[in-house]
Amino acid sequence: MHRLMTMFVLVLLAVNTARGEDSDTLRILLQRGDSCMQQYNTFEALEYFQQAYALADNSTTRQKLADCYYKRANYRQCADLLKNVEQDSLSHEAFRQLCFSYQKQGDTDSYIYWTEQLVNRHPMDGEMVAGLVRAFAQNNQPQNGLRFGSSYCLHDMHNILVNRAMADAYFLERNYTAALVWYQDLLEQGDSTFNTLYSAGMCYSQIEDLERAYKYLQLAFLISGMQHYGCAYRLGVICVDTKRYEEGLGYLALARDLIKPDTTVMKAITLSQGEGYYLTEHYPEAVAAWKEHLTYNPRSIATYYNIANACAYLLNDGEQAKSYYQQFLAAARKEEHPNAQLTEMISKSEEMLEYYEKAEKLKNKK
Repeated sequence: MHRLMTMFVLVLLAVNTARGEDSDTLRILLQRGDSCMQQYNTFEALEYFQQAYALADNSTTRQKLADCYYKRANYRQCADLLKNVEQDSLSHEAFRQLCFSYQKQGDTDSYIYWTEQLVNRHPMDGEMVAGLVRAFAQNNQPQNGLRFGSSYCLHDMHNILVNRAMADAYFLERNYTAALVWYQDLLEQGDSTFNTLYSAGMCYSQIEDLERAYKYLQLAFLISGMQHYGCAYRLGVICVDTKRYEEGLGYLALARDLIKPDTTVMKAITLSQGEGYYLTEHYPEAVAAWKEHLTYNPRSIATYYNIANACAYLLNDGEQAKSYYQQFLAAARKEEHPNAQLTEMISKSEEMLEYYEKAEKLKNKK
């Protein structure tokens, strides 16, 4: 009996010793990880926190490891760790990281769900309230976001982030009169940003107060560095409607210039589209892409030739083929030193035009 008691005591001592050693190891790992984080060394901190998490899966190790993942932009791992922690055990910062992790992954539904849980727990976190209002608006549920924003504003009417979100939500709901109340409050608070001025101008335009629309859109356009084509277009329309014809035409011309795509990029895109469609035997689409390419690159001699051949041999469109062979030859004959390939293309084009002329003569004789 005495021997059995002795063995039992030894086993308990061994277990307690092991537990004590594990506890010491865990504490050391967390301390080392924390020290690395203080030095912004997330690389080494990650290793320490991973070891700590493997040793003890609890809310503390999960949140420290998740924080490290978050700061390394590994948002999926961060969310996977935090979503299974009891909400009462989540720190405010960890809760925000959980929400933002879903937002940064583009998972709006999960972002809304977790942000709603956070706002219920921390109703005066204005940044998260504003984010929730915006997320609901983006999800075509602006009325749900407005409910949270209105609740917040009962206690604080001067948070610019929340007020912006409320104004934009009313705008998306097409309640322009209500949106204007918020935009005007923002302007009175000094929030004269492009978005606030532009949206205020658009609201006044929608309720047909064109003079105020003109005022705010003009200010917004100046703030944009006169580079926002949508603002220029709206200003042009309003100027014409208010009989400021010359000014309006100027804005409309500017809008047209601003909306033009980058010519260099469009040259490359349309040329590649034409080749891609041709190689996959989508010939009408290839011809359409090559024609668009010519609008950006009218000196592309080979493109005229490609269109002509496609129309002649693949689309059986003699009229278009003849037209593009002629345009090709007009451009190709201007080359002072044509290479062998271009000389051959000229010769084949001339043969095809002769063929079409003979075919037309035969048709007329009948």
